[in-house]
Amino acid sequence: MALSNEQIERLAKLARLALPDDSVDAMRIHLDSIFGIIAQMQAVDTTGIEPMSHPQELAARLRDDIVTETDHLAAFQTVAPQAEAGLYLVPKVIE
Repeated sequence: MALSNEQIERLAKLARLALPDDSVDAMRIHLDSIFGIIAQMQAVDTTGIEPMSHPQELAARLRDDIVTETDHLAAFQTVAPQAEAGLYLVPKVIE
């Protein structure tokens, strides 16, 4: 897919980029090479290949789900202005 200089200028305007007139050709060449790489990648037959979540086979470093903190709810609720049944009561602000 080859882009014209007018298309490059329009893309720059849409992206709100200040693209000097002397760099339009260089930008067109760069974008054409990027589109060429995309075309090469799309030409590869990927039928039967499962998508990967990561390009490398890494084991997730997960720790055991163990509670390490003590329960401070009772202490926190004793200093709360109003608490009931493990909940903090606040004034109604929306009518």
